[in-house]
Amino acid sequence: MSTNVTAKSPAPAPAGKGGSTGGGDGLLQLMMDGMRRNMRQYGMLIALGLIVVLFAVWTDGDLLLPRNVSNLVLQNSYILILAIGMMLVIIAGHIDLSVGSLTAFVGAVAAVLMVKHDLDWPIAVVLCLLLGAAAGAAQGFFIAYLGIPSFIVTLAGMLTFRGLTEIFLEGQTLGPFPEGLQKVSNGFLPEVGPDTNYHNLTLLLGFAVIAFIVLQEFRDRRRQQEFALDVPPFKLFLLKIVALSAAVLTVTMMLASYKGAPVVLIILGVLVVGFGYVMRNAVIGRHIYAIGGNLPAAKLSGVRDKKVTFLVFLNMGMLAALAGLVFAARFNAASPKAGVNFELEAIAASFIGGASMSGGVGTVLGAIIGGVVLGVLNNGMNLVGVGSDWQQVIKGLVLLAAVGFDVWNKRKVGS
Repeated sequence: MSTNVTAKSPAPAPAGKGGSTGGGDGLLQLMMDGMRRNMRQYGMLIALGLIVVLFAVWTDGDLLLPRNVSNLVLQNSYILILAIGMMLVIIAGHIDLSVGSLTAFVGAVAAVLMVKHDLDWPIAVVLCLLLGAAAGAAQGFFIAYLGIPSFIVTLAGMLTFRGLTEIFLEGQTLGPFPEGLQKVSNGFLPEVGPDTNYHNLTLLLGFAVIAFIVLQEFRDRRRQQEFALDVPPFKLFLLKIVALSAAVLTVTMMLASYKGAPVVLIILGVLVVGFGYVMRNAVIGRHIYAIGGNLPAAKLSGVRDKKVTFLVFLNMGMLAALAGLVFAARFNAASPKAGVNFELEAIAASFIGGASMSGGVGTVLGAIIGGVVLGVLNNGMNLVGVGSDWQQVIKGLVLLAAVGFDVWNKRKVGS
C-alpha cells in the first residue's frame, strides 16, 4: 500500500467519519494512523499490557491469580488515591512533596483520636479529612497568594508534617483501629443473591462499569464530532471499546471468583469517575488545564488562577488525608515511619501516566494507569524474588523512559 497520494488518487475519507483505506491491510493502516495520533493515550496502556504478560509468564501465572489481583488493589489503593490528586497538581504546573508526610500525620492524628480518646471512627474520619483539607489549603495559600514556589512550600510541609507525626505518636507505633475503619481499607463487598460460585454483587458492578464505559465513549465521540474535533477512525474506536470492556470483564471475573470487590476499589472508582468528570466537563477542570498550559493566556481569559491553584492544593490535602486513613487502617496502626516516599510514588505514577513537566497535560485515568504500572512492577518483582535494591533501579529506569518518551513524542509532533 503506497503512502504517496497522486492527482488521480481519490481523497481519503476524514478520520472518524467511517472512511476506509481499502485493501486487506486497511484496518491495520487505520490502527497505525490512530495510534500515531493518540500515542500518549494508548502508549502506557500497551506498556501495561506488556508488563502484565511478562510477569504472568515469568511467575507461571501467579501474578493473575484472583487472590493476587485482589491484593494488588489493596496494596496500591493509597498510592492511587494520591496519584489522582498529584495529577491535578502537576497539570496545574506545580508539584507537591508533602503528601507522604501528610498521610503519616493524618494517620497519627486518627490513631490519637480513635485509640487514645475513643472517638467514634466516622467522626474521626471526618475530622481527619478536614485536617488534610486545612493543611492543603495552608500550603495553597502560600503558593497561590504569596507567590512562593510550590517546591519550597511543600518541601517545608514535608519536614513539618513529618516532625508533627513524631510529636503526636511520641516516636511509638499506635493501634489498633476500630473494626469498622479496618473494613474500609481491607474489607470486601457483602455477599448477596443465590450461590453462583461467583460474587454476585461484584459481577453486577462489573457489568455496570462496562455499560458506563460504552455509553461514555460513544457520547464523548459524538460530542467531539459535533464540535468538528479530530476523532479516531471508527474501527479503531470499536477496537478500543472491546479492549476496555474485555479488560474490565477479566478483572471483574477474577475478583468475583475470590472474595469480591474490595471496598477501597469502590472508593477509587467514585474518585476516578468524579474527578474525571470534573477535569473533562466542569469549568474548574478547564481552568486547571489552562493555567498549567499557558498561565499568561489564562489570566487574559479571565481565569482566576490564584483561586484555582488554592483549590488544587486544598483538594490534594484532602486526598492525602484519605490515603493516610486507608494506609493506617490497612496496617491497623499509625507509625512515625509511615508514608515514606509516597510522594515520589505518586509523582512517578502521574508522569508514567502521561503528565507533562511543563503542565497542562494529563488525565485522571492516566494517573491510575501509571499507578497500576508501578503496582504491577512491585508485585511482579516481589513474586520473582527481585531484591529491593534492583526494584528501585528498575522503577527509576521506567520513570526515565516514560518521561523520555513524552519528550521525544513532543519533539516529533513539533517537527
